[in-house]
Formats: sequence, structure tokens, C-alpha cells
Amino acid sequence: MSELFETLRLVAGAGYLIILTLLVPFGAHRLRLLWLRWRSAEPVRPVRWAHALPRVAVQLPVYNEANVVDRLLDAACRLDYPTDRLEIQLLDDSDDETTAIARRRVRHWRARGLGVEHVRRGTRDGFKAGALAEGVRRSDAEFFLVLDADFVADPDLIRRLLPSFADPETGAVQAAWAHLNPDDSWLTRAQALFLDAHFAVEHAARYRAGLFFNFNGSAGMWRRECLESAGGWCADTLTEDLDLSYRAQLAGWRFAYLDDVRVYAELPPRLRSLELQQERWAQGGIQTARKLLPTLWRSAVPARIKIEGTAHLLGHAVHPVTLTLGVALAAAGLLGQMGDFIPRWVHAVALGFATVPFVLFYGAAAHLRGTSVAATARRIPEAMLLGLALGIPLTGAVLRGLAGTPTPFYRTPKRGLRPRRRYSSLRSPLAFGVRAVLGCLLAIAAIRLAGAGLPVGVAFTMLFALGYLGATRETLRREPVPQE
Repeated sequence: MSELFETLRLVAGAGYLIILTLLVPFGAHRLRLLWLRWRSAEPVRPVRWAHALPRVAVQLPVYNEANVVDRLLDAACRLDYPTDRLEIQLLDDSDDETTAIARRRVRHWRARGLGVEHVRRGTRDGFKAGALAEGVRRSDAEFFLVLDADFVADPDLIRRLLPSFADPETGAVQAAWAHLNPDDSWLTRAQALFLDAHFAVEHAARYRAGLFFNFNGSAGMWRRECLESAGGWCADTLTEDLDLSYRAQLAGWRFAYLDDVRVYAELPPRLRSLELQQERWAQGGIQTARKLLPTLWRSAVPARIKIEGTAHLLGHAVHPVTLTLGVALAAAGLLGQMGDFIPRWVHAVALGFATVPFVLFYGAAAHLRGTSVAATARRIPEAMLLGLALGIPLTGAVLRGLAGTPTPFYRTPKRGLRPRRRYSSLRSPLAFGVRAVLGCLLAIAAIRLAGAGLPVGVAFTMLFALGYLGATRETLRREPVPQE
């Protein structure tokens, strides 16, 4: 029996170290993006549109958004653009009171001379991609600005995006996302840092280095010719924006990213709402990788674009790795000394390579967005805890993407500033149970490691434990009662 126990100890310790090493490529990729962000100069872009103003359609896809649809439509109708060159498409697939609210606001703005069309398909075929495709079919506009339900555009958005299209090879222009409610809780603070890193570092790095990057589904504008030549919106993945972005760039179109143009949006205030959003992005990203990686590698684009595109499309593979690492940490800590046959300096080096790049990555994003040092010191641990907590449901999403499992498009519930309706999210008892059990086991393992005098393992193990237990507590938090 003692020999079996010793074998298990060795296997757990070695497995922990091997899995920890698997995080190194993900960390190295973050460092490369940081390097590209600072070594590459931003491309020179046109500062004004020198031609006659084109016709622009603003597409507002909504499904059961009673809490935010009026805010969305009001902001879109206040865009500073000639009314004879502007059309607003409210692409409404709702089956609740959203439609009645929207109908009243549409009448309000039509009475003021705005060309607002309330599009009701009577079906959700193709989900968001189907709604956007229907809007394109019904319009003769040269450009399409897409704004999701939780976005609030500034009046000058079209005029700030349009000059980049002076280059006839530019097919899409993406603005950065900003946040309406970043300080509501630790959950929204962590999300804000995630998104700031995605835009200020990832997008900026890829754009400056001439690599492929993606339209983010909202707060960006498309050239009609690009949409049509790339095959249009397609609903065979859950990330229709990522899919179309890569198809368009493989067809030879260039994208522009404007980090100084910000569009404010609501961050999901509840963990399960966030999980639904992130599961859709993770599963859709893997679906897009399965669909387009063969085409990418057969294409004539440079090898550096192929390599970075592969890392981009497969980026969500980090979630199964971190979850497996959490299990290995718990097993190694409970069974003994995390592989005491391995020199402690090896643990320290591997741990550093697996964590320091992420700290630098998020720290750089906070710096670029003007966050104070004190606030950054708080937000980086929060972001790391949330990233670990999301690893459990997102591992399932990655596996569904790999297996080709069809999944409906579950939209992210929005609360708005004055919620009228409580939109419930599908619960995930499996994720809740795994988090609770694994968090407790990791906490016990950390205590055992502390008693064994292994400080290198204690902090890392407690980081995982706090991530899982914090998310468990967040899941139990009561939903605010909507205002009548």
C-alpha cells in the first residue's frame, strides 16, 4: 500500500510540473504580443473622409432586451450624420415585451424624421448572424455599423470611423470598447481588465504588426463590398464575427483598429451571464479554428500571419490546461510534496514562466488605460482569479467546439441602468459543484503544503482555491429585484 501511495505521489507531482510547463507557451505568446505592441508603430491612417458622404446603415440586433433597447435606439438615433445618408435598422427577433418598447421608440424617432426600420423576421434562424444578413439584404447602404444591445455610441462615432475607409482595401474598422459599469464589483473590474488587455494590447499589437485580428461583433463598421466578397454573415459557428473577419482577411481585405475611438458597453454584472458570453466566445473560437485553420495554412499569406492566426484561434485551449493544472495541484498537495523529487528551483522557474507574463500583460493594459498603480495592484489578482474560475465552464465549451457539438446562440442577459425585467440565465450545477469541491480540496492542499514547508506551492495553490471558491460564492449571490 505504501508503494502505491508513493507511486501516486510521484505521478501527481510529475503531472503537476508537466501541466504547469504547458502554460509556458501561452505566457510566451502574451509576452510576444506585448513586444509587438511596443516595437511596432501605429500605421498612418487618413484623418478625414474626402469624398461625398456615403450611405450608412446602423444595425442594432436585439433579442429580448427590454432593459436596454430604448437606450440603444436613442443613442443610435442621435448619431451625427445626415439623415438622408443614414438608416437605422432595429433587427428585433424578440418574443417578449422588448418589441412593444421598441415599437414605441421607433415611432418616436420616425416622427422626428429619422429613417428607422423595425425589422421583425418572425424567426431566430441563424441567430445574430441571420439577423445581420437580413439587414444587409434589405439595405442598399455602402457601409454597415453594428452595435449590440448593451452599447451606447457617442454621436460622432460614424464620422470617426469613416476616414479609415479612404483606403479602398480596408474592409472593416473596429473601435475599442469602454465600460459603463467597471466599478460595480470585483467581477466587473476583472472583466474590464480582460477587455482592456484584449483591445489595448492584443488588437493594437496585431494591427500594428500587420497580422490578422477580428471584428468584435459590435462597435465596428463594415464595407459592403468586403461583406459580400467574403461570403457574408454565416451562422455555422457561435462567433460569426470572428469567422467573417478571417474569411475577409484571407480574401485580401485589410482591417483597421482605432484604439482612440471608444464605445461604451455594459459588463455582465452576474457570473452566470458572463459565463454564457464567454462560453459562446470559447466554443465559437474553436469552431472557427476547425473551419478556417486548414484554409489559413493553405493560403499564400506569410508564415508569421499563419502562426499568429493559429495562436489566436486556439487561444481558448488555455482553459482545459488551467483546469487540469488545478486538479493536479490538488492531487499533488493532498498526496505529498508536489513532486519532492524535483528540485525546488525548477518549481520556482516553471511557476514564474506560467504567471509573470500574465501579470505583465494585464499590468500593461491597465497602464495603457490610465489606471493607477494601486488600482492595478488590486485588479490583476481579481482578473487572475476570474480567469481561473471561468476555466471550468469554458473547458466544456472548448470540448464542445472540438467535438462539433451544435449549441444554440444564448445571448448575454443585460441588466441596464433601470432594469424592467429580470432575465434569468441557464444555471450550471455541474460547474458550481466542481468549483466548490475542487476549491475546498485545493484549500486543504495549500494547508498541507504550508505544513510541509513548501512556500512555492502554497501561494499558487491558494490562488486556484480562491478563484474557485470566490466564484462559488458569487454564484450564490442574490439577483437584484428589477424596478417596476
